Amino acid sequence: MAYVRPNFKTKKELKLALLAGEAIEVFQPGIGSVPANGIVYLEGPHYPEPHKWYAEATMANGKLVKVK
Repeated sequence: MAYVRPNFKTKKELKLALLAGEAIEVFQPGIGSVPANGIVYLEGPHYPEPHKWYAEATMANGKLVKVK
């Protein structure tokens, strides 16, 4: 699972920020990396807060382009 920065409290906030064209960083803490192209799975908010949302998302050329 990957995280996004800024640390959105809800998936709705993430989707609205993506639609507004805000810069969103996707990162994988620990082992592994985020694919530049393809499907990535997200969760939030970040640890130590309990995760309250999960999402399947699409990366294209290293950028987040779609959140389901």
